Amino acid sequence: MNASNIPVLIPFTFLLAALLIPLAGMLRKGFAQILAVAASGFTLFISVTGLFRVLDEGPLHHYMAGWLPPFGIEFVFDPLSAFFCALISAVSVLVLIHAGKSTSHEIPDKVVPFFSLAMLLLAGLTGMVLTGDLFNLYVFLEIGALAGYALVAIGDRRAPVSAFRYLTLGTAGAGFYLGGLALVFMSVGSLNMAEVAQLLPGVQDSAPVIVGICLMVLGMGLKMALFPMHAWLADAYTHAASSATALIAPIGTKVAAYVLIRLMLFIADPELVNVETPLIMAVGALGAIGMIWGSILAVCQKELKRMLAYSSVAQVGYIALGIGLASPLGIIGAVLHALNHACMKACLFFISGNLRLRMGHSYIPSFVNSIRTAMPWTAACFALAAISMIGLPPTAGFFSKWYLVMGSIETSNWLFVIALILSSLLNAVYFFRVLERMYLAPQADPEDPSKGEAEVLTPEGHGEAPASMLGPTLILAVSLLVLGVFNAWIVTTFITPMIPGRL
Repeated sequence: MNASNIPVLIPFTFLLAALLIPLAGMLRKGFAQILAVAASGFTLFISVTGLFRVLDEGPLHHYMAGWLPPFGIEFVFDPLSAFFCALISAVSVLVLIHAGKSTSHEIPDKVVPFFSLAMLLLAGLTGMVLTGDLFNLYVFLEIGALAGYALVAIGDRRAPVSAFRYLTLGTAGAGFYLGGLALVFMSVGSLNMAEVAQLLPGVQDSAPVIVGICLMVLGMGLKMALFPMHAWLADAYTHAASSATALIAPIGTKVAAYVLIRLMLFIADPELVNVETPLIMAVGALGAIGMIWGSILAVCQKELKRMLAYSSVAQVGYIALGIGLASPLGIIGAVLHALNHACMKACLFFISGNLRLRMGHSYIPSFVNSIRTAMPWTAACFALAAISMIGLPPTAGFFSKWYLVMGSIETSNWLFVIALILSSLLNAVYFFRVLERMYLAPQADPEDPSKGEAEVLTPEGHGEAPASMLGPTLILAVSLLVLGVFNAWIVTTFITPMIPGRL
């Protein structure tokens, strides 16, 4: 295989799978999952092999139909895009394996559409990461967004309303991005990212460019659920099927964060941007506020999925704070936290799905210590993921927060340090509350409901989650220790090479 084809092969593999899955599902419903897992596994293989090749030999470029930019469409596989592409593929493989039993239980009549839409979503997300053209980024953004809206809509009875709200705000975000793109194109006359980066310094102090960049950042902030633009997230994550949430939450917002990194630190010059407008500082400040506000809202929740949804608002804030630092340590912290949070949040939403399968709900006040005895591995995975989310060593979450704290100290942003510490303490409050219910809450007496809170069970009955669901959960839980132990190697090998020389 020609290495230059890797950047275009990944999104088009997902597009092809999205078209073939409905046909495969007509033969047998299980074929839909097999094809989806195979497509994700193939993209994971070429993403990882391509990542190491890029680190050794430099970026790969693919020009559609041989047309060079600015006339042709370019796909770029550099250390930043390759890293995020490998992350998307790795998480998606585990989600799609976990989804077989989960979707059959929660949305039994929509299994085939789920896997087809998942492929379409992944095509859009990987296309956004790999395109070297600002307009085609918008095209892939819309492809992924439409699939995401549909995935949310096929959840519970309240999902369509949540999906409509998601669609409304998501469309607004895409509109802001497109409007900003038009202003930038009007000023520089190109849509190719590399050319725009070369041309912007000459016009970056002009009003259309400043407004254009601000609008593009605003659009991605909506897609990323950056405070205070997070109104769509909680309902969408709560009412979507568990597998849909487990797919969208870990990687959807991370791709929007990737676009912010690419736009604010690679295409635009951070120093020139800050001369005209405190845009980068504003992103960091909103991230810091979001970390605290999202954590406060999470503390108030009684439903596990909704708690995890608001937790995502806080975790997105960590990434935005790192971007706002606009320093090497800040970028390391932001990218490392994007990796860690993808694994942590996928693991936690897997656990929510496991509990819903066996208990019929994930209502925290109804958790009792029978979870610890009936589902010991699921409970242990939750404990490990919770510890990582709080940021305790040697788990992965500690080290990304460490880099963010060091970056904040290095740039004398002491309020950011306070926000990081306060948010972590709030994380401990809402996660230890769940752990207390799982491990210490008394088992209800069926003859005396006043002695404890009744456990709600489905016909699935007691017992650990099936292997197809427990396996991916365990892999992600263990990965949080592996990522923590080998964080220095990950930073040195994968993240440091992607830091732009201007920082």
